[in-house]
Amino acid sequence: MPTVTPRALDLGYRSVVRPALFRIGHGDAEKAHHLTLDRLAALGERPRVLAQVSRVLHVPTEPVTLAGIRFPGRVGLAAGVDKDGVGVKAWGALGFGHVELGTVTARAQPGNERPRLFRLIDSRGVINRMGFNNAGAEALAERLRMSGDPGIPVGVSIGKTKTTPVDEAVDDYLSSLKALDGLADYVAVNVSSPNTPGLRSLQDREPLRELLAAITAEASRLGRRRLSRPTPVFVKVAPDLSDAALEEVLEVAHETDVSGIIATNTTLSRDGVLRPDLPLAREAGGLSGAPLTRRARYVVGRIAAATDLPVIGVGGVMSAADGRALVEAGADLVQVYTGFIFRGPALVAELNRELG
Repeated sequence: MPTVTPRALDLGYRSVVRPALFRIGHGDAEKAHHLTLDRLAALGERPRVLAQVSRVLHVPTEPVTLAGIRFPGRVGLAAGVDKDGVGVKAWGALGFGHVELGTVTARAQPGNERPRLFRLIDSRGVINRMGFNNAGAEALAERLRMSGDPGIPVGVSIGKTKTTPVDEAVDDYLSSLKALDGLADYVAVNVSSPNTPGLRSLQDREPLRELLAAITAEASRLGRRRLSRPTPVFVKVAPDLSDAALEEVLEVAHETDVSGIIATNTTLSRDGVLRPDLPLAREAGGLSGAPLTRRARYVVGRIAAATDLPVIGVGGVMSAADGRALVEAGADLVQVYTGFIFRGPALVAELNRELG
């Protein structure tokens, strides 16, 4: 079966697939999201079809080793797309070099009330206030045990359960870490989502130091117990932090032996939205996509200039040029989310060709 060119993929997705997805449920973005995951889950149960898809979409890439993990390519799927690992068997076939599942919490929770996911089509952005809706860390751990090797590294983003008080957050995060030990190639500590009350306060120096020190210490203990290396711990930061706050986060990351930084999460800003006066643009929640491109690139550049820690760049990657710019700013790996919604597998293929 011949490889499909990125141009043909792009045309097919833009003209056929995306319009159909965007019509589902009279434009209900969350319904379209879950339908897509269901289709990917079904694809993952058909190994022969999955292998054909992989051959069609394959673009040769050079491996990258980061925090002791060998990534077959630089392009990954960001957290938030596949919270519960429903499509974990299929993401590699679509060209991704890794996938970050979650964000999951210690206990299952429904998230915020619907509607909570909104497309800003003219601005090529998405606003979400999902609120860490997920089946819980134990459920994800069981799915990963049953799924077997997906062929690409799997990271898991962990966050705080909404009902857990902020001053009890450490034990909450540690519960998720323990549940996923030996199953995730790395864990990403999410202290930067704007959709869980009080969560971003954990980015302040002292709460962050306490949290990351406990997580890295527990990861080391768990690694020793299974006679293996500790699971690498990354911390994900908000794009809305000031330069001084970013410096504090990096100081804490070095002090607590964190393995790397993920920059960035969604933003509360509405800069870059073409029509901020429209009702959808005024919806509460974190904004991702094209309006975040420049800010994410700036934050990645600031972090990379100030640390030797690995950096995973995410935010506003809508084209191969955006991915290249993030790498030139200092990102070792690049993740996509909203760009994948608007561009589909063509974006992944273009990024793989560009980044090699």
